[in-house]
Parts: sequence; C-alpha cells; structure tokens
Amino acid sequence: MLNDRRLYLIYAIILFDVIVGSAIAPIMPEFVKGLPRPQLWLSLGTAVFLGVQLFSAPLLGKLSDSYGRRPIFRLSALGTFLADMLLLPVRAWGFFGNRLTDGLTNGMYATVRSAITDISPKEHLFRNMGIEGTIVSFGFVLGPMVAGIVLTVFDVAGPNQATVIVRMAVLLSAVNILLTFLLGETHHNRTPADPAQLRAEVRQSLNVAALWQRLVAKDRTRPGILILILMQNVLMMSQGYYNYFVTFASLGELRMDARAIAYFFMYFGLLSVFINFIFYAYLADRINQRRWVIVFAIVGVFVHLAYANVGGSLVWLYIVITIDCLTISLIWGLLEGLLAHQTTDEDRGEIFGINQALNGFASLVTTLVFGGLSLIDLRLPFYWFAACIGVVGWLAWRRYQKQPVAEPDSAVL
Repeated sequence: MLNDRRLYLIYAIILFDVIVGSAIAPIMPEFVKGLPRPQLWLSLGTAVFLGVQLFSAPLLGKLSDSYGRRPIFRLSALGTFLADMLLLPVRAWGFFGNRLTDGLTNGMYATVRSAITDISPKEHLFRNMGIEGTIVSFGFVLGPMVAGIVLTVFDVAGPNQATVIVRMAVLLSAVNILLTFLLGETHHNRTPADPAQLRAEVRQSLNVAALWQRLVAKDRTRPGILILILMQNVLMMSQGYYNYFVTFASLGELRMDARAIAYFFMYFGLLSVFINFIFYAYLADRINQRRWVIVFAIVGVFVHLAYANVGGSLVWLYIVITIDCLTISLIWGLLEGLLAHQTTDEDRGEIFGINQALNGFASLVTTLVFGGLSLIDLRLPFYWFAACIGVVGWLAWRRYQKQPVAEPDSAVL
C-alpha cells in the first residue's frame, strides 16, 4: 500500500489529465477534415504541441526546483483547461490554439516524476514510477471509455460528436484544477532562482546542443544519466506512433470512425493497465532491467512492422496491440525508474525538465518525419518507428556496457 496521501493525489491528477487528453484524441481529425491533406495538419498540430515544450519543460522543471512542485501542478492544470476551451467551436484555428497552449504548460510530467521521486523511498521507487505508468494507461482506458459511453448512450450524431466530447473535457479539466489545490508540497529543499537565471534557462532551452551539454556535465558526476536519457529520446521517437495512430486508423485502410477508435483505445488501455500493474508490482524490481529492455525492443521492431501490414483487418490489429502491451509499453517505465535512481534532491526537477524538453525535441523530429512519410504512404511511418526502437535495443546492448548504471541488487533475472 502507498503510505503517503500525496501520492494518491498525484496519481489522481495524472489520471484526470490523461483522461482529458485521450478523450479528445479520437475527435481531432474533425478539426482539420476540411483542409487539404488532413494527415499533414494533424502532424503539424502535434509538432506545435511538442515543439513549444523545448523551452517550457526545462523552465517549469527549474521553477519546480525553486518554488516547489505544487505551483507547477496548478499552472499545468489551468493551462489544460484554457487549451480545451479553445476547442469550442470546432474549427481548425482552435485545434492549433489548443496544441500551442497545452504544450506551453505541459511540463507537468517532469514535475510529476520529480514529485514522485521526492517522496518515494528508494526501495519503492520502481513500484511508484510503475504505478504512474499504470495510471497513464488507465487514463487511456477511461478517456475513450467515457467518450464512447457518452456518444453511445446519448446517440450523438456525427457532426455533434466533437462538441460534446470537448465540453466533457473542459468539465474534467476544471475538476483537475481543484485537485491540484488539495495537493501538499513534496519538495522542501529548494534552490532559489532569480529572474536572470530563469531568462537564461529559456534561452538555453531553445538550444538543444546546450541542453545536451548540461546533461554531459551532470553525467560526469553521475555516470549513466546521459545514456539513459539518450535511450529515452530514441524510444520517444519510436513512440511517435501514439500520436500517429488516429491518423493511420481514420484515414488508412482501417477507416475507423471516432467510436471505433474510442473502443480500440479502451481495449489497449485496459490490457495495458493489467499488464503494467502485474509487471511493476511484482516483477520490475526483481529483474535485470537492462536485459529486458533489449528483449522488449527486439520484439518491438516486429510489432511496428506488423502495424504497417495490418491492412484493413481489425482482428490482426488487436493481436498486434496485445503484443505491444506485453513489450513496448513496458520499456518507458523501466528507463524512468533507472533514471530516477540517478537523480538527487538538488537538481531532480532540472534533470527531468531537460529530459522532457529533449523528449519534446525527439517527438518533434519524429512527428515531422512521420508526417512527411505519411504523405507518401500511410504505412511508411511504422518502418521509421521500427528502426527507432531497434536503436533503443542496440544502445541497451552496446552502449550500456561502456556506461553501466546502478541497478537494484535483486535485478538478476
């Protein structure tokens, strides 16, 4: 059982945030369907969302080190609420406004990881980080589930589906603002920052090379940080398929509508919740995390190739996503747990913030790549994703041998 009430609130805030994001995902094509080449505009919207995090995530991470985690939780929740308000009415300009506004305040997840690490005993860190991953997966269930129930029970007609779901998202994001005001502070060993430092943080955040150099400096005193973050960034490129899937499913051979996409995410989320819970509650602390990252990455290559070739078969698609939940979906939590072990109270928010910014850059790159490839053939992006996750496995095998990181004593399997 969790022995800190703040963990329950953090998990609740994460859950509501993911529910809101996953509920509106299936309706995003509605905002650009009148534009030429809608798959390109969906990709550009994702690129805007991720691109602004290059400077917002490190800044918010630094602010959380200086002023505490709780103010950043509140700011992020308010940003999501305002971003969702921009989706009314259903217009293309609202879509891009939402992506920009939500991206600016999406540094919450760097703060989430910092807050969980702040209050987690070392022996429970993998478990608590794994629960975060399970909560995210559960949110991916509840978002589409609630959306699907609302659309089905009230028999909402196609043209009105987007408006109804956005209104629901606005309501839930308002509830999340209230939850952030109930959360107690987790970080008390603060390092004050003056305005000049914060301005410098923004300037440096726009320079990806400078961000990388800061991590190189951190790695000199704590070897292992750099290689873990490199692996996470390449994995993030592979996980671009989370953002691409709606485009692929709605515009490709599957021709799935908003309701079918919602049901699919419900299955994906439910299965992922179950597998993540079992894995992180009973296995993650007892295995050799590095070895299993390699195994999962190798299988992940074939999973992405299978996605590319599902054709119009929903049965084949559901088989592939099942294997996905057993492999690819588990890698991120393993890497996050290993990275959390490498951080300290002094700069935890800063490191997670820089990492999220670099993740944003990696996501931006992969979004531009899969957006361009989708213009040629909607299947091609999955070959890119397969190559990326193959690199993750290679890094775990080759580069990890040169820069080993500390693993739990029990990691022997």
